[in-house]
Amino acid sequence: MDLNFTAEELEFRAHVRQWVAAHLPADISHKVHHALRLSRDDLQRWAKILGRQGWLGWGWPKEFGGPGWNAVQRHLFEEECALAGAPRVIPFGPVMVAPVIMAFGSREQQQRFLPGIASGEVWWSQGYSEPGSGSDLASLKTRADRKGDVYVVNGQKTWTTLGQYGEWIFCLVRTSHEGKPQTGISFLLIDMKSPGITVRPIITLDGEHEVNEVWFDNVEVPVENLVGQENQGWTYAKYLLSHERTNIADVNRAKRELERLKRIARAEGLWDDVRFRDQIALLEVDIVALEMMVLRVLSAEKSGRQSLDVAGLLKIRGSEIQQRYTELMMLAAGPYAVPFVREAMEAGWQGDQSLGGLWPGGAAHCAPLAATYFNYRKTTIYGGSNEVQRNIVAQTMLG
Repeated sequence: MDLNFTAEELEFRAHVRQWVAAHLPADISHKVHHALRLSRDDLQRWAKILGRQGWLGWGWPKEFGGPGWNAVQRHLFEEECALAGAPRVIPFGPVMVAPVIMAFGSREQQQRFLPGIASGEVWWSQGYSEPGSGSDLASLKTRADRKGDVYVVNGQKTWTTLGQYGEWIFCLVRTSHEGKPQTGISFLLIDMKSPGITVRPIITLDGEHEVNEVWFDNVEVPVENLVGQENQGWTYAKYLLSHERTNIADVNRAKRELERLKRIARAEGLWDDVRFRDQIALLEVDIVALEMMVLRVLSAEKSGRQSLDVAGLLKIRGSEIQQRYTELMMLAAGPYAVPFVREAMEAGWQGDQSLGGLWPGGAAHCAPLAATYFNYRKTTIYGGSNEVQRNIVAQTMLG
């Protein structure tokens, strides 16, 4: 197993690095490197830039308008974007629902939905989790009753990330109560402008409106928006979740945030503390180990061998690493990381420049740390809780 990049792959990396440097807006990169709030415009502006280059669907085959990159090229693209300070592409369209439509959707659905996803013009949301149906997704209760040429959808989805921006949502719905719970689930594509849909905000600990409840009250969905076959949605959901959990690991973002942690430690005078530097070193070792696991998967895929089924394991380690670097950033700043005035940050205040960038309680780089810490408490829960993922890994890999 060769984990070294070839000359052609290094040339590809250089090409991507040069293109990203030339096209990534400086204001967006600044926000990413300093963990400042990204607006809808920021996220979609970068998505459309990638879309014009044909790279928003960087994992897509050429037959569907993608670049047709192999697994290593996709990894290098993601790494260069992350290190340059590009926003993480909102995955629900290009990374999650698009592969499902490609694999299981009709030709008409592919022609209808994929172009808007590839261009970044259409914002997609995910309708999976429900109250009481998170990690145990098969217990979902939102139902879709067929009446002629439409499904009538009633129920509730929750933790819908950035659903307030959603124009379309892909949903798992119950179309049958016969047999095992998994056998009665279908996969529907729903226009968020449909009458009967209500989006209600959930304000998280960091003060953000990132997640939502989505209610469906007699929402009519055309039958042609059913992906694949009725009652086969669980198969499509598992296919999609393998993409989601690998995406959550996000080793490239971890490498970028490790460098940010080091900058904060130096700025706060913790770099000379041997014990604290030991913690940074332990984190760096785990990030390198995670990257090696990713490269092993890429090597297997590139050589045509059976790719390692480690999506759950990548999710576990990746999410735990994300929590650890946010904790270490908080520890580096100490009590200076505690004050968090969302209204001030919303107004663009990151420190009084007349005071050399200082603010009451610490330097400007301390301001977002509490918000980031609170926000990342979710990573070991969403996408399938880590406890459940450990059970799955034990069953599939250990027998």
